[in-house]
Amino acid sequence: MKKERKDDSFIKQPYFQGGEKALKDFVNMNLMYPEMARVNNIEGDVSLRYEINHKGDVTDVKIIGGLDPSCDEEATRVVKLLKFVVPKNPRGLKVTFHKNIRIHFRLNQVKQAPITPISVEGDIPNTSFNMQVSYTIVPEPKKENEGISPKPTSYQYTIKM
Repeated sequence: MKKERKDDSFIKQPYFQGGEKALKDFVNMNLMYPEMARVNNIEGDVSLRYEINHKGDVTDVKIIGGLDPSCDEEATRVVKLLKFVVPKNPRGLKVTFHKNIRIHFRLNQVKQAPITPISVEGDIPNTSFNMQVSYTIVPEPKKENEGISPKPTSYQYTIKM
């Protein structure tokens, strides 16, 4: 029969508050596409290896697979912003953890059509107009008062542009 190990005998890995989805969202929110890479239509991935100290801070970032010097620099900047939660380790060990991450640089391929003003009164562009919207909310009858239907609520808005 094997002896069961206590939970405090293992070194616990650091994690980003909110999980992997929160980590991806954080990177996407803070990542700014470098202007030189945008002008030259550079797309691709930057692979990084980083160290997390016992406090949860990213201390060292190394580029494993680079793309463009400006993209590499931006990816390094974003990874240094990360803050991890480090669970207590047994016997107060101060362990340095190593993790890998891949940051994607993609140009948006979808381009929006230019918005043209709508002319209601004749062919004169940028003419102001009124638009009226109205709707009625009819709540469902409560089960207690099956026979009585509640009074509907109506709203009417006028939008002037």
